[in-house]
Amino acid sequence: MIPKVSIIIPFYNCPYVDQAIESALRQMYPNVEIIVVSDGSVLHNDKITPYRRLIRYIEKENGGTASALNAGIRSAAGEYISWLSADDAFYPGKLSRQIHYMLSRDASISFTDYNIIDTHNNIARYAATQRFENAIELYRSLTYGCLINGCTVVMKQEVLRRVGLFDESLPYTHDYDLWQRVVLSGIDFHYLDEILLLYRVHEEMGTKKYAALIAQEGERTRLKYHARLTDYVRRLEGARTP
Repeated sequence: MIPKVSIIIPFYNCPYVDQAIESALRQMYPNVEIIVVSDGSVLHNDKITPYRRLIRYIEKENGGTASALNAGIRSAAGEYISWLSADDAFYPGKLSRQIHYMLSRDASISFTDYNIIDTHNNIARYAATQRFENAIELYRSLTYGCLINGCTVVMKQEVLRRVGLFDESLPYTHDYDLWQRVVLSGIDFHYLDEILLLYRVHEEMGTKKYAALIAQEGERTRLKYHARLTDYVRRLEGARTP
């Protein structure tokens, strides 16, 4: 049996959503469902109309990305969950490569490298993910900030059943919060060193528009787990030392 993957696309007033959906539809992986969650969007809804027969479409009141992701997760039938922002795009081999990698290592969650693109789909930066020598170095990096691109992540539903869904009280750093909970639960976070995502940087993206708020929320999220995560990393280092 080929496990089903649910691609969840949170959507709020994004003019690139049709390109995100197209990239999901072009996946070479044979068992995919695409769930688009309109988070109270009032603009660019017409871009979704041509795809309504090919996707599952959920409408909800505006509550933020975390609430849209959670709505999609709750309705997802897939054994695996993949998040795709409405302004980003998957390479066609994204899921086939990543699921194969995860199955071969019995991995419950993994992330990958990505390219950065501009508004016209030109690649502005290749291989943008920071490299880590090992898992301990990755986990240590989380004590300082979040260097994992959420849309490169694929995870089993059972991970979320174990650690909980995205924290809807965090408008911007719900992903950072979740990754720390995953690590602290003892689940191994794997890295596939392949470029499988196109991450779009543009002037209307929340990362630019709300940079100051994101920094403040990120620091609160970091401090929430800092002591426990630092202690966990030290214990891992001790266990590795002969």
